[in-house]
Amino acid sequence: MRKFRGNPWAVLLVVSLGFFMTLLDLTIVNIAIPNMIARLHASLDDILWVINAYALVLAVLLVTAGRLGDILGQRRMFMIGVATFTAASAACGFAPGPAWLITFRAVQGLGAAILMPQTLAILTTVFPPERRGAAFGVWGAVAGVATIAGPTLGGLLVTAFDWRYIFFINLPIGVAVILLALIIVPELNVRRQHRLDFLGVVTISAALVAICYGLVEGQRYNWGTIHSFISIPLVIGLGVVLLAVFFLIQATRQNREPLVPFSLFRNRNFSLMNWVSATVAIGMMGIFLPFSIYLQSVLGFSALKAGLTMAPASVISMVVAPVAGRMSDRIGGKYILMTGLILFGAGMGWIALIAQPSSSWSTFLGAFIIAGAGMGCTFAPMTTVAMRDIQPAMAGAASGMLNTVRQVGAVIGTAAVGALLQNRLATTLPGEARKRAAALPPPIRAHIVAGFQQAAKSGMTVSSGQGAKLKIPLATPTLLHQIEQIAHAIFAFAFVGAMRTTMSLTIIVLVIGAISCLGIQRQTTPPELAELPASKAASRA
Repeated sequence: MRKFRGNPWAVLLVVSLGFFMTLLDLTIVNIAIPNMIARLHASLDDILWVINAYALVLAVLLVTAGRLGDILGQRRMFMIGVATFTAASAACGFAPGPAWLITFRAVQGLGAAILMPQTLAILTTVFPPERRGAAFGVWGAVAGVATIAGPTLGGLLVTAFDWRYIFFINLPIGVAVILLALIIVPELNVRRQHRLDFLGVVTISAALVAICYGLVEGQRYNWGTIHSFISIPLVIGLGVVLLAVFFLIQATRQNREPLVPFSLFRNRNFSLMNWVSATVAIGMMGIFLPFSIYLQSVLGFSALKAGLTMAPASVISMVVAPVAGRMSDRIGGKYILMTGLILFGAGMGWIALIAQPSSSWSTFLGAFIIAGAGMGCTFAPMTTVAMRDIQPAMAGAASGMLNTVRQVGAVIGTAAVGALLQNRLATTLPGEARKRAAALPPPIRAHIVAGFQQAAKSGMTVSSGQGAKLKIPLATPTLLHQIEQIAHAIFAFAFVGAMRTTMSLTIIVLVIGAISCLGIQRQTTPPELAELPASKAASRA
């Protein structure tokens, strides 16, 4: 492999722009759901699949795409991914109906899966080990900003135009990235035979489809029967069995260019960071999903105001992440990562404690500043610790595995949080209804309690407008107004209670991730010798 002699920071800018687009589209659609339902005449299930089709294809194909980058070259795969993603974004923007939009979102997920693992692999190749922390700091800042900027930018575009522009915004960025990649990003792949483990590709793809589909659709089918003898537990169980078969296949192919080289997991730090990245993904989805609903459904914020409320975390993360990356180069990432996870968990725990049905946006400003600092101290050192000792020849496989674990963690987090939130609402809504309707006449009180008991079974479809759906016979206008106020209070207090429990459990997951970082090993090889062959490193040492 030729040593890269160009400007690695220019390469970082190009790959970060591509990476930003893929992560932005994981969250930007959420804020446009009401607009999509109205403009496309779509059902809620249709729109949920607009979200899930992208996440599902992305999670399933990351490992394969990462390995293809090792074989065919990261630059080539990166450009193919950007082109596919950009073309699919245009198609999404022009989609005439829900079915077309779901199809084009799946193609978008394909493009994202192709380009995403190449970003880390390219950075691992062009930056020497002693400077990777700073580079991963910028990469981590992009990850943090894109995660939270989605609702903010999406709210702005939906408010100013409509939902189609959340996809059209990718077009100028995608074209710019392709042109810049042609000029700036080098072709640095290690020469190897063009061979791919097709049996491994089929097996792991089927396994991840089954597992992710089961988790995504589990709540819809109440974690029971889908059709005839096919059930959610059966689908997830089949996925787990296929995953075990995949690893058995890989064990027999370790000397024949496997899809997942087991040698990666001999590195304790890489293995540990895969686990920590899963806890981070579960924690982030478990916190931001219920809080986003709270801002709009309980506090009544617009999509734009809800996004701007969370924006301080993005800004602080963007400032802190490059600094955390440089510090990881100097002192290692262990304690920086632990500090980041604890700060992020503390900031979000503070939010869970102070959230009230009557809170204002300023109530959460201090907590989001702390959480943003924690996010900034998380992604860069986590990536640095995982990838520092990975040789460029394995960078694509390593990046694909790391990103896959994170995306599957996000799917698990979304499914678990949705189920837990629905479970808590099923308890808190009837309880609040009985408590707050006590002053009403008994027949009306019984009607309201029964209405909210039924509403609780609908889980995430419950809203602060539930009172308007309660048909109270022979109620006067004054009584109807009183019922509306009581219904809003029931929903608001019940949701806040359910949200606190849900967020508390995901914060515990973050704490477990922080404690796990105690197992990180200090780098024993000097950075300047890390990529030399063993004989030369020994002679230099």
